[in-house]
Amino acid sequence: MASKSNKKEWDLKETKKLFQDYLKKGQDEIKKQVKLPENTVKIDDLSRKKILERIHQLVDSIIEMISESGRPSIQLPSKTSTNIIWDEENDLLLLGKQIMEKQFHSLASVADITRLMKVLEKVNELLIKDLHATKREIYYSSVQLFGDQKNSDKSIEDVATMLYTTRNSTHIVASAKGSCIGRLRIRDRNDIIDLEGLGSGGWTISPMLDNIEILESDAEFILVLEKDAAMIRLSEARFWKNYPCIILTAKGAADIATRMFLRKLSKELNLPVFTLVDSDPYGHYIHSVYLRGSKRLSYESPFLATPNIKLLGVLTRDLEKYKIPNDCRIPMNQTDIKRTKELLSEDFVKNNKEWENDLKLALNLKIKAEIQALSTFGFEFLTDKYLPEKLTTGDWI
Repeated sequence: MASKSNKKEWDLKETKKLFQDYLKKGQDEIKKQVKLPENTVKIDDLSRKKILERIHQLVDSIIEMISESGRPSIQLPSKTSTNIIWDEENDLLLLGKQIMEKQFHSLASVADITRLMKVLEKVNELLIKDLHATKREIYYSSVQLFGDQKNSDKSIEDVATMLYTTRNSTHIVASAKGSCIGRLRIRDRNDIIDLEGLGSGGWTISPMLDNIEILESDAEFILVLEKDAAMIRLSEARFWKNYPCIILTAKGAADIATRMFLRKLSKELNLPVFTLVDSDPYGHYIHSVYLRGSKRLSYESPFLATPNIKLLGVLTRDLEKYKIPNDCRIPMNQTDIKRTKELLSEDFVKNNKEWENDLKLALNLKIKAEIQALSTFGFEFLTDKYLPEKLTTGDWI
């Protein structure tokens, strides 16, 4: 990892030692070749040339079926919940090898297959021209056919799995959502960007990550925030000056571009990664998505997940430890209780006793809290006490 010549010495020696131990474990994990279970689908992050080759092979096979039987069909991995597998060794949610078939001559699938071929046509066009398009643009390329964007979005995912590649490889991207700031320099094609010198707004994470190159960083860790409000607080405090770090947020749910960029940072810089989320089941779920992927995009988990990420806060146990007043705590509703129980039923939570205990504590107390509850002690409490203390003591899950 390259580092800047004017790097400041971080005075939290105990934290540095904790990080060194954590970093060594993380580097050992990264060095290990990820070997996926035999009962899961292998997805490749491919070049434009390779994707175009797969498209041509697919079309050739369809033409051959038409010529031989007049009954063409397409096979692709099933994305149903019964075909989602938790790989305990790699701590990833993956797609199993169950196959579904879409037939051209079936009335039940004629609309679905037509939409699929339309998206395939658009992917072919984007790759030939070396352009990128958003999911919304794909929808507007044939509004009458798709009817609703959820239909075009589903076809986009089906095309990626059908070609056994990542969606990013198809050049169809999600609209920019996340932002990043801190001790990092990158190259976006011909532009060199220093993320310390972008004011308080930071750099909008590009969905076209195939154009992004990481140049250098002297950060000691990466901090992922659930809320844009927390990003504003850390940005105004220029938190990365005293605690050398890279800070990013998806401003809520973990979108693909932010997850993929985090994965890229973690892999290339070999840094400890922490999440700061609300103390509620939704915050814990967001952490789980960064950690091991989502069920909907399980086929891309090896390219999106950051398995060594740690949950820094806000933990349920923190509410008592930091004496968060009762009027800053929010009673759980029935939906919160249901989501917490669903998380507790997941094998990957059961396998992490600290995480399981914290969720059980939340369920027992039936309370939740937002990151902003910490501001009850002052606007600087998050940056001047809570985060430094949590990082110094290693109080994370």
